[in-house]
Amino acid sequence: MSRTSQEQKQALFSTWVSVWVNVTLASAQIAIGFFARSQALIADGVHSLSDLVADGVVLFATRHSHAEADEEHPYGHGRFETAASLAIGLILLVTGMGMVWSAGMKLHDGQALDAVHPVALAIALTTLAAKEILFRYMRHVGEKLKSSMLIANAWHARADAASSLVVSVGIGANLMGYHSMDAVAAIIVGFMISRAGWGFSVEAFHSLTDHALDPEEIKRIRNTTLLINGVLDVHELRTRRMGDWAVIDMHVEVDSHLTVSEGHYIAERISDVVRATHRVAECTVHIDPIHARRIGKILELPSRPDVLAVLQPLMPGPANWRLHYLDSGLEVEVELLSPLPQADASQLAQVLRAALDNVTRVANLSVRSAH
Repeated sequence: MSRTSQEQKQALFSTWVSVWVNVTLASAQIAIGFFARSQALIADGVHSLSDLVADGVVLFATRHSHAEADEEHPYGHGRFETAASLAIGLILLVTGMGMVWSAGMKLHDGQALDAVHPVALAIALTTLAAKEILFRYMRHVGEKLKSSMLIANAWHARADAASSLVVSVGIGANLMGYHSMDAVAAIIVGFMISRAGWGFSVEAFHSLTDHALDPEEIKRIRNTTLLINGVLDVHELRTRRMGDWAVIDMHVEVDSHLTVSEGHYIAERISDVVRATHRVAECTVHIDPIHARRIGKILELPSRPDVLAVLQPLMPGPANWRLHYLDSGLEVEVELLSPLPQADASQLAQVLRAALDNVTRVANLSVRSAH
């Protein structure tokens, strides 16, 4: 369920890159903002510092989600990443709505920016380029590792790039004498950021509430299972998210007369193939006989101890017993451990059937002796 050590290093490295980029850019934006008398650049620098909160969440989740399962987390720590994705999504949502509110108030009040030094525009454009490059890099790593948390943090970097675009437009408009375009752009980008944050929050919420996988992915898992030798049908296939992985369980129908060990082998084979083919962490398989669907009727049949209590006193010697609980009724196979003539075996089968008919309906009873 956990990533390899190499993948873990890639995830941590990409996040540390984000940390140092945000620290460097925020320091430059705030320092140049004061020098150039640009309130927008200072605000964007403070916004970049807020990204360190998201980076901290990612670093914490990346380290802990990689931990092995324990008594308190028997399914592992994969949902640490989901919780982190939810946190980042909410940060994006609040950031976007804050930009919309701030820009809307500026438009409403008719506020204009003071004259700024042209160097502020250069820093804003540099920040825009750096954040866009950071977004593409982090998204690439996130998609490579199939980590919704890293992808969410990448989009946080894109939100910062959008914020820097707003600042660039605002400063450019200030230098050209137009003072309202920054607010209009801020409202548009703010809604885009809020939409992205809402999407990540909803997806993470679905994962935390055991939302099923996509129907197409469920269909692919079912088809993979049906291709395994010995599988006759699949039903009650249930799925849920565990971080960026899935936990699934299913009922698989096999031939009614297979041994327990062969049924177990098929179940383990299914689990192994499904986990290797799909992004599945846990796959629990329940084996069902193909002709045992009327569970209520089957549970009315007598148990093994009850059957043996009736039949064993009639046996001429020790025997192996195989009981099959099917829709058609109870099937009993008796294998004598000592030789018995065929005629005697047939007569014994009639005696056993008659005795068992007093207890329950018998679908089939056969007796064979060792040779």
